[in-house]
Amino acid sequence: MTELPLTVTPGADGLARDIAAQLRAAIRSGRLAAGTRLPSSRELAADLSVSRGVVVEAYEQLIAEGFLISRQGSGTRVAAIARPSEPATPPAATPPPAPRYDLRLGTPNLSRFPRREWLSASRQVLADLPNEAFGYPDTAGVPAFRSALADYLGRTRAALARPEHIVTVGGVADAITLLTRALGPVKLAIEDPTSPFQLPLLRSAGAELIPVPVDGEGMDIAALERTDADAVMLTPAHQYPTGVVLSPARRARLRDWAAARDALVIEDDYDAEFRYDREPIGCLQGLLPDRGVLMGSVSKSLAPGLRLGWILAPPRIAAAVADLRAKTDLGSPVLDQYIVARLITSGAFDRHVRAMRLLYRERRDALVAAIGTYLPTARIAGISAGQHIHIELPGIDEAELVRRARDLDVGVRGITEFRVTATGPSGLVLGFAGLTPDQLTEAMRLTSAVAELVHFP
Repeated sequence: MTELPLTVTPGADGLARDIAAQLRAAIRSGRLAAGTRLPSSRELAADLSVSRGVVVEAYEQLIAEGFLISRQGSGTRVAAIARPSEPATPPAATPPPAPRYDLRLGTPNLSRFPRREWLSASRQVLADLPNEAFGYPDTAGVPAFRSALADYLGRTRAALARPEHIVTVGGVADAITLLTRALGPVKLAIEDPTSPFQLPLLRSAGAELIPVPVDGEGMDIAALERTDADAVMLTPAHQYPTGVVLSPARRARLRDWAAARDALVIEDDYDAEFRYDREPIGCLQGLLPDRGVLMGSVSKSLAPGLRLGWILAPPRIAAAVADLRAKTDLGSPVLDQYIVARLITSGAFDRHVRAMRLLYRERRDALVAAIGTYLPTARIAGISAGQHIHIELPGIDEAELVRRARDLDVGVRGITEFRVTATGPSGLVLGFAGLTPDQLTEAMRLTSAVAELVHFP
């Protein structure tokens, strides 16, 4: 009779469950092959010093699950089951820990998430919500959230926003995929440089991408006019990653281009709340509401882990996106929408943004001062805004600088990583949201020691 690989403690609770779990694991691993005959329940009970009823219960559980087969006259045997195949390649190595001085952009200061305000709003929402609010939501989003958001975007971004023209989504990444799929085959002009993380999303959604260069005034609209693009996606309030603003003359020329081609202008409003030298510039959607789409999220203002964003679009586009959402999803989590709506209507969201604006300005100022001290040849591009800085370092071996800085526990990204086809001077893109002024200063001191060693010959 087969000797079973079992270990039990007589008298313990859950013996049948424990025996079943051990047998299940042995079958899955192949230690008990298909067709193997198991001891009778009486024999196994005696071997394990447990009651026969315990073994019968374990066997019956595994028979019900399909791991064992019991037939009159042939006893209890192991069933033939499919086991996971061995991976074709070794599992990926564990990613290295984040560097001590991590200036790789993309994440806000998560330590300042407004926990107390969120908890207070959560309690209020849970106390006030009717039972039916917990059912399947409108796939376009909770009406209370869209209403509060329309007011907020009108106040802070000069948008022409109506709640029925807003679709709630799972962040800007989700917005990009849904919008591109809803538009169908589209020739989409994009900024160059741009976010490398968005390119796979756009391509997988079916967009044909047309890179258009960016200079000190933002996207080159004259170059855009020479393309056959049906739509354009850009970051006019604070270009990602160079930090420049689309100039007034180019905003007007972009409006004329969109009208002449009946084209769509898609704006990624990723961090426009954070302008430090003046009030944030209004969004393009307010300039061309019939052809403008505004995408945004709470990823930079609150936290990316919430996965909560929106699309504000002309009625025909908003309807198409909402219809696609209904066919592929059942909407976004309702509680988070109600909570953020409460934060907006109570003024807590505005207060949080103001506090973070002060914090980020202090950190940006510290980083600018440290760059001036330790990297005096660097040229800071763009405006005083956002959560990152682009610096140009002509003559520097950018890839080697990034590698050697990492050896000193400083994480930075080179500007080349963000270019599609464009060329330009070497440089870095530095995120400052997560580090204190002292840490930013030390990071630039360490970077300067590397920079002295990696000039091109």
